[in-house]
Amino acid sequence: MPSCPSAPIMRARGGQCCLLATTHQPSSRSRRYPSDTTDAQWALIEPLLPAPGWLAGRGGRRTKHCRRELVDAILYVVDNGIKWRALPADFPPWSTVYKHFAAWERQGATQDVLDALRDRVRLTEGRHAAPSAGIIDSASIKAAETVGAGTRGFDAGKKINGRKRHIAVDTVGLLICVLVTGADTQDRTAARDLLARLKHHCPSVRHLWADSGYTGTLIDRARSTFGITLDIVAKLAGQVGFVVLHRRWVVERSLAWINQHRRCVRDYERLPEHHEAIVRWAMIHTTSKRLT
Repeated sequence: MPSCPSAPIMRARGGQCCLLATTHQPSSRSRRYPSDTTDAQWALIEPLLPAPGWLAGRGGRRTKHCRRELVDAILYVVDNGIKWRALPADFPPWSTVYKHFAAWERQGATQDVLDALRDRVRLTEGRHAAPSAGIIDSASIKAAETVGAGTRGFDAGKKINGRKRHIAVDTVGLLICVLVTGADTQDRTAARDLLARLKHHCPSVRHLWADSGYTGTLIDRARSTFGITLDIVAKLAGQVGFVVLHRRWVVERSLAWINQHRRCVRDYERLPEHHEAIVRWAMIHTTSKRLT
């Protein structure tokens, strides 16, 4: 099992002790909560995280908590939808967990972990690691009172006051990137920033499918600016009720995967980028389980 550098302190957890010193963790560990990483999941995630030590740009004392404990605490919040302050006492202090959550987000660590896991899933399924096609879509979600007026809006179509989650996934449904805006932002407007983010993280993408909300000048802009062909998949003529539409069902399933994590059902984050990080952690959890 990977080493877990820290101060020489023992921290009890679920009847087990994690030695927080410059030694190795036990070869295996029982899971107390369903959201806890398994040994196989941790073996995938641990090498992708920033090196243990001081928080980025903070200085001060060296962190004394095992990174696996910190990751499990973040996943507990994401999966169960609790407040940071309501973390069970057998995790590190909530303030420490939140500081690492924010620091890893500033470093881009969650995106790096997600990219590496997605590439590995694609390779295990006999695909190229870098996707050449994908699907984009959005979903409006209600926002809690902790979300300020400046970063929220009202989606008149869905009658939702909150934020909107714009995502791009590959043809398997694995998340490539996410953008969070106010719910009043039109899909074709937010897509400009989403496509720029997609091109930065995954320049190999050349073709995208989307629904009718992405029509208009966006199609020409995607081709001329980003070199991406945008194919609109419209509803069937005379369609009544639910119908599985070509390619669009993939991104709808991805949105459902995200909503299986309770912290993603409603937006509680003051900063849009922190909700983006919550979504990435949800998909890190889903993607790592797919590999084990």
